[in-house]
Parts: sequence; structure tokens; C-alpha cells
Amino acid sequence: MSRPSLTTPTEYCAALVRDLDRDRYVADLFAPAERRGALFALHAFNAEVARVREAITNPLAGEVRLQWWREALAGNGQGDVRANPVAAALLEAIDTHRLPRASFEALLEARQFDLYDDAMPTVNDLEGYAGETSSALIRLATLVLAPEAGAASAEAAGHAGVAYAVTGLLRAFPVHARRGQCYLPLDLLAAHGLTREDAVSGVASPALGEVLAALRALARRHHQAAMTALAGVSAAELPAFLPLTLVPGDLDRLERSHDPFAGVPPAPAFLRLWRLWRGAGTLAKAAKAL
Repeated sequence: MSRPSLTTPTEYCAALVRDLDRDRYVADLFAPAERRGALFALHAFNAEVARVREAITNPLAGEVRLQWWREALAGNGQGDVRANPVAAALLEAIDTHRLPRASFEALLEARQFDLYDDAMPTVNDLEGYAGETSSALIRLATLVLAPEAGAASAEAAGHAGVAYAVTGLLRAFPVHARRGQCYLPLDLLAAHGLTREDAVSGVASPALGEVLAALRALARRHHQAAMTALAGVSAAELPAFLPLTLVPGDLDRLERSHDPFAGVPPAPAFLRLWRLWRGAGTLAKAAKAL
């Protein structure tokens, strides 16, 4: 992955998010210029911890990486933590915007699940995982954008994060299955007569299709709940929710797929960009303060 000549941690974070999380990068560009640096730091941190599984050869190595982040955020890191540009930018964002460190600890705790091949136990556990990762990220972004963000914002972030995360996991289902990861809840699989092994077997079946359809329906319910909750969210916070507007289109593409293990080609970049631009207007209509 190429990098331009970067001189500051913020520039490094912006480039990292642009390369690894284009949807959030574009959404961050809708934020006021003076807030973007903190958003880039937040989303660069997320990109770093989300890809730990891809960079390790065993779970213990992943545990070590996540522990490094815990100690860095707690102020107990070994060496010059701020020599890491993402850590430097994130620590500045936390201090400047008084972001709750407990949210980062919970996110790192949830990300431990990614390191192993254990199946997600229940639908409630899946929603909890999404809440501590994706929802928490949206909530932290709202605090950067509007420090007074209240209960309505927290509710909207909760639903938006689950909708976005579950949709993302469904998009990544073929990749996860190939490496033996199972984010499909065991209780939902069992209800359709399936096991964890069936979910990662590479063999499509009507029952597996029903499980995936149930998760798409779950994502749609949370998407609708988030859109309803946005009626109590200020316009200043809307860039944090912008990726939510991609959920319906992604779910529609997944629904048209006949083989869940084959994967669905991503929508062209220009189309996702257009949907985000149009989505900004959609969110503005949903919010009370324009």
C-alpha cells in the first residue's frame, strides 16, 4: 500500500482511512475541517484494530497487538507511544474532545473475538459485538462533532452501528468462511438445522440462505430504527451517520446473490460516492435541526 510523503500524524491517518475504509473517509470529508483530524484518527485506529487478524499468524500475536493499544490508551505504553502516528493522533483527539476511554477499551475487548474461530453464540451476542465496535465508533464520532450530543444521538448510533456492522459482516461472509471464521449466530443456525461447520463449509443450501436472509432482515430493522431516531439528532452530528445510507443498497445487492460463498462484487466507487452524497440530504431530512 503506497503512501504519499506525510508530515503529520493527521495526514498519515487520513491516508490510512482513505486506503482501508473509503466509506468513512468520504463521510469524514462532510465534517467541518477543524473536526476532520479527530475523525480520521478515530477511524484510522478502527482500521488498525479491525485488520489485526489479517496481519497475524496466531491469536496470541493478535492479543499482544490489542494489549499494546490498551496500554497506549491507558498511558502505560512501553517506549514512545506517540511515535506511532495513529496513536499520536488518537491520543490528541481523546484529550481534545474528552472522549471516554472506556469506549475504546470495550471496542478492543470486542475485537478479541476476531482473533479466534469460535462461532458467534447468539443473535444478541452479534448485536452486542456490533454495538461495542461499530455503534461505539459512531457515538465517538458524534462527540467529536457535537460535544453536547445527547440520548437521541446515542440511540441512533446504537441502531446505526448494528445495521452497518451486520451488513458489513454479510458482505465479508465468503472471506470469513474461507478462513474458518463464523459470525453467523449459533442459535440462528440451530433454528434452521445447521451447525458452525455448515456455515463455513463452502456449500450453499436453502437453510443457509434463510439464515442470511434473517440477518439481512435484522440489519434492515436496525437501519429503520436508526433513521427514526435521527429525528432527535442535530445536523452537526450527521457526518457520523453518513455510512448508514449505504446499508439498503448493500443489502439489496446481497439479496440478489444466489451463492453466498461466491461473494457480491462491490458497487463501483463512483456509485458509492454518489450514494453518500445523496445520503447526506436524506439524513438532513430525517434530522430535526437543519
